[in-house]
Amino acid sequence: MTLPVEIAPSILNADWTRLAEQIRDAEAAGIDWISLDVMDGNFVPPITFGAQMASAVRSLTGLPIEAHLMVEHPEDHIEEFIEAGVNCVTIHIEATRHPHRLLQQISEAGVDAGITLNPGTPLTEIEAVLPICDRVQIMSVNPGWGGQRFIPESLQRITQARQLLDANGREHAHVAVDGGVNESTIAAIVEAGANWLVAGSAVYNDRESVADAVARLRRALASD
Repeated sequence: MTLPVEIAPSILNADWTRLAEQIRDAEAAGIDWISLDVMDGNFVPPITFGAQMASAVRSLTGLPIEAHLMVEHPEDHIEEFIEAGVNCVTIHIEATRHPHRLLQQISEAGVDAGITLNPGTPLTEIEAVLPICDRVQIMSVNPGWGGQRFIPESLQRITQARQLLDANGREHAHVAVDGGVNESTIAAIVEAGANWLVAGSAVYNDRESVADAVARLRRALASD
């Protein structure tokens, strides 16, 4: 089964003084989701924002929203993000001793349950929870700072993730990629098996409009 490719800009790279406008621009450009990079300064070096930002974004758009929790003890935060109106909560396998329990909690709340892995974490770590995952997200940079270069070895991990999901009867589950997605990498990422792509500085940057940036990504896909 071939799933449609979906692009999710990360508002971490947006101009927060013009957030409503930046989200409207992304909507008009035809993006599919909004991604929230939630960082706590412990699991990853930066501190970004919490569930209040999710509520604010929810008030600005009808698009689905993903909350990517790059935090220690994600169990302390899942409920507030769901209450804020997100449509998917993604947790790190490295951040919890109880991934199965947390993914069940997310799924039972009626939102998509995602699991993600840092570049140095073997995919075998998530095999036990694949049957209850709506998406597996491959970190193709080390989580934290935006604008990092794509790690080439991630392509093999993307393919492995797709194979593992299919083998567990999760053909409808997404393979997501976060980090280094741009016009130079997007075609290879999709060819490797990913269909849900977080794009930060490739969408929100000082070089071009959001519409031009999204069109550039779409052209790179179409020309593959």
